[in-house]
Amino acid sequence: MRYMVSEVSALTVRELKKWYRTKMLIILSLIQPILWLGLFGKAMNMTGLLRIPEDLIQNLPPYATQQISMLFNKIIESYFGVSDIDYFSYMAIGMLTIIILFTSMFSGMSIMWDRRLGFLNKLLASPISRASIVISRILASVIRALIQATLVFFIALAFGLKLNLAGILEVILAIITLFLLSLGLSSFFIAITVRLKSWEAHMGIMNLVNLPLMFASNVLYPIKLMPEWLRGIASVNPLSFATNVLRQAFLYGSKADLTAILHDFSITLIFAVSLLVICVISSNRALREL
Repeated sequence: MRYMVSEVSALTVRELKKWYRTKMLIILSLIQPILWLGLFGKAMNMTGLLRIPEDLIQNLPPYATQQISMLFNKIIESYFGVSDIDYFSYMAIGMLTIIILFTSMFSGMSIMWDRRLGFLNKLLASPISRASIVISRILASVIRALIQATLVFFIALAFGLKLNLAGILEVILAIITLFLLSLGLSSFFIAITVRLKSWEAHMGIMNLVNLPLMFASNVLYPIKLMPEWLRGIASVNPLSFATNVLRQAFLYGSKADLTAILHDFSITLIFAVSLLVICVISSNRALREL
């Protein structure tokens, strides 16, 4: 075990060095979420469509204003969970899981390039565990994803993200949920990549997988607003479970439901552990065939 920890740490540090030494790659990976936050998040104000304009309120009698306000608040709460929420905050928290998805999607690229440059063959010929090779790639991807998600979180705060924290326990569970989501998605993509022979096939599969995962979830809009056939898919999407935990912890405040948080957290935990085990076993077999 001591040797395996040493192997994993050394290979993980190597992966992280390759990442932070490429400054342009870090900048480019942050441009897309900034554009989503600044353009899509601010322009598509879905909750604003469900609020009463100020000029209309002034022309209504008090009793009518109260009744209409209650009706609109109930509509917002039924779709977005709480009535005192704006769409930008709703989408910005969901964007954290998108960052995890996009970063995890490229977790297998290092294996692809190491195979192409011959470094993977040197690793396989050395007296180290093949599991260490896989786990180090997963761990490096998780660290990159969490760092980038943290940066996007602070960028969203600067753009106007309005937090309504539920409590310390809920926030801790939300942070762990991001870790578990990254762990599961990185394991999933690495398990696919390790069996691919070409860079073109890798890009094709990644582009095929990431968009359905993103749009068939509650990251950008509520599941209740989706077509009936899409709701079933979105309700079992791992991004939806993780996003539910994040929104409950960061946006719902005193209205957060700890039971619902624990339920979604447990499913994310099962998702991450299952894919990690599958990835290590399948990747071990694939690397032995090289």
